[in-house]
Amino acid sequence: MTDEQSRFLSGPLTDLQFARIDYARRDLEYARAEDLAQLQADGLILIIERLRTRLSDVLSLVDEIVKPESPHA
Repeated sequence: MTDEQSRFLSGPLTDLQFARIDYARRDLEYARAEDLAQLQADGLILIIERLRTRLSDVLSLVDEIVKPESPHA
């Protein structure tokens, strides 16, 4: 990470933030491992909903850990 990147981070990640990232990675890995062509519509819907939830959570996490840029920087 460069100094430019680090100045926007709010600090080290908490255990909860690491867990949220880990859950997102696991769900993505699961979706990639599935043979989507073999799933029924309800299975696909469940995977999509899980990934939508994780994407929303990860974007919220980014908002938590990235400091807004100062207008005087």
